[in-house]
Amino acid sequence: MKKSSPYVMTSRQINIPYLLKIGEGKIAKIGKYLFDKDMTGIALFWGEGMEKMLGARLKRGLDEHGIEILSEDTVSSIAVEDITATAFSLPAGVKAVVGVGGGKVLDFAKYTSYLLRLPYISVPTSMSNDGFCSPTSSLTAGGARKTVKSAIPYGVVIDLDVIAGCPKSFLYSGVGDMIAKVSALWDWKAAFNRGYERFNDFASMMSYNSLDLLFLRHSSDLTSPRFQRSLATSLLYSGIAMEIAGTSRPASGSEHLISHALDELAQKPKMHGLQVGTAAYLCAMLQENPETGGVRDILAATGFFDFVAADPFDKTEFIKAIELAPTIKDDYYTILSEPESLSRAVRLLEEDEILRRLVK
Repeated sequence: MKKSSPYVMTSRQINIPYLLKIGEGKIAKIGKYLFDKDMTGIALFWGEGMEKMLGARLKRGLDEHGIEILSEDTVSSIAVEDITATAFSLPAGVKAVVGVGGGKVLDFAKYTSYLLRLPYISVPTSMSNDGFCSPTSSLTAGGARKTVKSAIPYGVVIDLDVIAGCPKSFLYSGVGDMIAKVSALWDWKAAFNRGYERFNDFASMMSYNSLDLLFLRHSSDLTSPRFQRSLATSLLYSGIAMEIAGTSRPASGSEHLISHALDELAQKPKMHGLQVGTAAYLCAMLQENPETGGVRDILAATGFFDFVAADPFDKTEFIKAIELAPTIKDDYYTILSEPESLSRAVRLLEEDEILRRLVK
């Protein structure tokens, strides 16, 4: 594993969303927000089923403010080849790219805007992970899943009426993706202490504070509007922390490696946040992380453990994923890089009462 130069001072530009709206009824106001920013011609990308659900409300607002849809498509692929072909066939006059839906369409639209150096407006319809405001895109290249650099959105619009109507599984996934910050930050600091990574104190603080905002200030009732607003804000902060750090380290570590491995080898992978939340609990114990008790309490109180236990992971697949995980990224230290991590993880899967419910 290569050593970095952690003490070298560097300076670079940090981007944050210039347009940020979180509240009820925001879909209908997107036209006004675009008009205010002089984005009068757009390329609009929908997640599957989203146009039928939200199209009338969004387009009415666009028409009222003279926003012209110059290109419109429903996204079913995240292959980089398809995105590239789409991006360079967009008509002249497009001033912004708007993505409406879940992770697939948001990554498609985000990378399209990145290729063309156009402003990107992210309109997530669920709070299942922090990808809607991250500076990376999860795409496929040659059939393999890859996380590639893109750019943090110019704007984020979150309609809490839409979030309230999404299936509970998406909210549990968002909780799992948030709690993963505990194990991810431990891995990042451990990699820094071993000389493999640079560390950014401010990005780390922001990532920790996003957890405090969600889990210390509010109840654990996922159906509460206040909880859903805080979940949206916390996931947004997580994306900004990655932009500040110039790396996904504030939000992604050993638990994400296990999730990526499950995506590759599981017969039926589960939602991203369900995978990383379960893996974060396991990895926190492997790390002997002082926050392990808090992770356990939060995932129990929100009902995350009960939800995952109703459809548990396959134990054979999960163990194979732990074994594969350290090979997912080159020169990337986490607790899983330690030689005894696999045997310790298998023992925890067999001995820990909660893990025995989640992984069978």
